[in-house]
Amino acid sequence: MSSSGGARDGDDSARSMAEAVARRSYGKLVALLAMRTRDVAAAEDALADAFAAALADWPQHGCPASPEAWLMTVARRRAIDGARHRLVGDEVTNQLVILADEIDEYEAGALPDRRLALLFACTHPALEAAIRTPLMLQVVLGLEAKTIASAFLMSPAAMSKRLVRAKTKIREAGIPFSVPEREELPGRLAAVLEAVYATYAEGWTDPVGGDTERRELAGEALYLAQLLVELLPEEPETLGLLALMLFAQARRDARRDAAGDYVPLSAQDPATWNAPMIDAANALLRRANALNAIGRFQLEAALQSAHVHRCRTRRPNWDEVVQLYDGLLAIAASPVVAVNRALAVAERDGPQAALDALAPYADDPRLADYQPYWAARANLLARAGARAQALDAYDLAIGLERDPAVRRFLQSKRTELASASG
Repeated sequence: MSSSGGARDGDDSARSMAEAVARRSYGKLVALLAMRTRDVAAAEDALADAFAAALADWPQHGCPASPEAWLMTVARRRAIDGARHRLVGDEVTNQLVILADEIDEYEAGALPDRRLALLFACTHPALEAAIRTPLMLQVVLGLEAKTIASAFLMSPAAMSKRLVRAKTKIREAGIPFSVPEREELPGRLAAVLEAVYATYAEGWTDPVGGDTERRELAGEALYLAQLLVELLPEEPETLGLLALMLFAQARRDARRDAAGDYVPLSAQDPATWNAPMIDAANALLRRANALNAIGRFQLEAALQSAHVHRCRTRRPNWDEVVQLYDGLLAIAASPVVAVNRALAVAERDGPQAALDALAPYADDPRLADYQPYWAARANLLARAGARAQALDAYDLAIGLERDPAVRRFLQSKRTELASASG
């Protein structure tokens, strides 16, 4: 009688402990489980299995010292077992899933976060540099091939082929995925920084925060950038990346007015920006500068700092901005940098000088579907008096733009030009 009463007491104690943990931590545990897979339903199923396991295990063996950690470990194993069954067709993803299972989140290792560890695992020297970042974006951070293609100014079909080729090479060459040692991290950093920034940029494009997944992407990228700074505090490019992202985040909400219409940087009210975030970004940039090793993300952050300073003081600094773009073009040449540099040249030297600067990129296939190029070209042609060409460029920019608010902004500019010249 007493033994069954004791067992019942154990059952009741285990159940009450499980219920307390569920009340306190259910949401957090689901979020942690879903963070990597982005599958909330699967995370909830795995957690339900873990609670059922707790009710079977805890009465017999006693409640663990850390019930949350116990539940998380069991739920993670269930989720990974499910993922293994679902992902049998993709050996690369399976390899990373298995590697993830081997990384113990509750033990302080070389890397403080499992996703960060998996990002570095995708930087194996046998993989060509050009594929490392796209691979991370797809198999670790969960972005679709068409989104990755857009970030790299490629067609979705070309990016899909590149990813398939990379995975085939990994399988055929037997390239092993493993977390590099701490001393190897600086040499493998560049592709990880690219992946974190591409993730942030994709999340940042949702201006009103209506797209939950995109908002989470931006927050996740900021978190990973902060971890990289803590992990590699003497690496100037980690400091530059976090500074760049904080400058952007500080004015994220200012890009729309109360009616939801697009507000370009030149028309934003600096008083609406997040001043403490800007201060933090400037402090990170000063730390990076003190390390005397210039890089892409530091220059991009310095450009953001210069834009902030100009908007706050209302004093033109276009010469400084063009010089920063010159430096960026020298170390990270891309048509995107060239477009942004041309807009700065227009403010300093006039629209024709900017159009001349863009002339070498007129037939660059990477810009054919790049909306900011056509919007910039339309603006410059309009200012230079080439109305018909400007209207054509506006038509292309409007057709390529996905954001309804930016599309309305471009349409109003086009209408303004057409009526003023008609």
